[in-house]
Amino acid sequence: MTVDEPESKRQQTVYVVDDDASARDSLCWLLGTEKLSSRAFAAAGEFLEAWSADWCGCITLDIRMPEMNGLQVQQELSRRGNRIPVIVLTGHADVPVAIRAMKLGAFDFLEKPYSDDELLNAVRNALAHERELDRSEFERGDALRALAELTERERQVMRLVVDGKTNKEAAAELGISEKTVEVHRSRAMSKTGARTFSELVRLGLNLRDSD
Repeated sequence: MTVDEPESKRQQTVYVVDDDASARDSLCWLLGTEKLSSRAFAAAGEFLEAWSADWCGCITLDIRMPEMNGLQVQQELSRRGNRIPVIVLTGHADVPVAIRAMKLGAFDFLEKPYSDDELLNAVRNALAHERELDRSEFERGDALRALAELTERERQVMRLVVDGKTNKEAAAELGISEKTVEVHRSRAMSKTGARTFSELVRLGLNLRDSD
């Protein structure tokens, strides 16, 4: 199946949330040396006010901040349905808190003091994870648009294909001939752009999940 590039193939940004100006500036500088775009926030409230569901990239979040700590921020991000990875930055004493943040959906955590390489590796992994999520979501949307073009009979045939039915078994269940099943299956492949039987099965799984 041919899939166009996702609309969100825009530049990823690392959103840095830390009340410590020197730590914040140092992290943004480090990201810049790797040609990674960053945007810094000095307070949790400022960050949450700016947060947008369509952000692309990842978040580095310091656990210890005044007024609202990193765990509380992660709780709020989870409540909002944040989809981009969050890397929690923590001191040794706050590791249990970081683990709680991960249970709330954080992608990773780094214990201070961490090296530049550790931070950059964590960010690269988070950005790669976000790109993969983006691609998967786009492909699913593309598949659902293609599946919407199928007739009800073609959809029925695809459901049976996903359930592992042979053409003969599908024909018996639907009360039609094997030849008719083959025709519907062929039309479904043509409409969805599936080039192989395995691609048709994968699309059929999307169809079943969307019902």
